[in-house]
Amino acid sequence: MKKIIIILIALVMFYNGQAQTERPNTFSDITLAKAAAQEQNVPILMIFAGSDWCKPCIQFKKSILLSESFTTYSTENIVVLYLDFPLKKANKLSTEQTAHNNKLAEKYNPSGAFPEILLMDANEVILGNLTFKNQSAEEFIASCQALNR
Repeated sequence: MKKIIIILIALVMFYNGQAQTERPNTFSDITLAKAAAQEQNVPILMIFAGSDWCKPCIQFKKSILLSESFTTYSTENIVVLYLDFPLKKANKLSTEQTAHNNKLAEKYNPSGAFPEILLMDANEVILGNLTFKNQSAEEFIASCQALNR
């Protein structure tokens, strides 16, 4: 029984160390996102979101990030850095992840806008801001492509 618990703890630590969220090419750690972006020679889509309280953030995730067309596009053309700021205790992030997200928010989202969506290169040079106004995934992808020329 003790071995099983140790194996489960190791797997959880490994998974958390990967700092990757639900989809391929989606990260919650800037170091891993930058490494993937450099390796693939693609930009990073940095998203500041409140997953359990910000209605536009929830809609953006549902309409854009989880759409089939964006998933297909992002697999080869972009790295997603999803920085969550949940309020509900049940969704609380680790202390380390919270500190990481807050540090990036201080630098890239000092106004505290949600969702805040930035396109940057692998060296953290901002290519531009994107807005979500209930457009289709295809329209959002076109906006990403226009900034990445």
